[in-house]
Amino acid sequence: MMNEALKALFPAIVLAEGESYAGIMIGDNGESYHLINTSHQLEAATWKEAMGWAKELGLALPNRKEARLQWVNTQSDFEEDWYWTAEEYASGSGCAWTQEFDYGGQSFSLKTYEFRARAVRRLPI
Repeated sequence: MMNEALKALFPAIVLAEGESYAGIMIGDNGESYHLINTSHQLEAATWKEAMGWAKELGLALPNRKEARLQWVNTQSDFEEDWYWTAEEYASGSGCAWTQEFDYGGQSFSLKTYEFRARAVRRLPI
């Protein structure tokens, strides 16, 4: 009985070709969700280009916490390089946060610089 209840709460997660499971996130409002790395990637784009690209796909760039989870759980699925996150450094600063997938650091960079980007999807739990 308990096993059936768990299956109802956590149905099988179906991954498309090229996707990987990054883990479970606890949202800021307490709602949990599964984070999926999609196969959609850009090799070089400004922050604005990357944000628009992900939106056109019906997906999103990860926020800073999600990017950290990606590095912890799925580092080998990424190039050892800098990737954009969806988070701006400070309103009006012209900068946004990035995640590095070699040693795991996060930093902010000018939005006009070009970095890699990988779209994610979120599945509510």
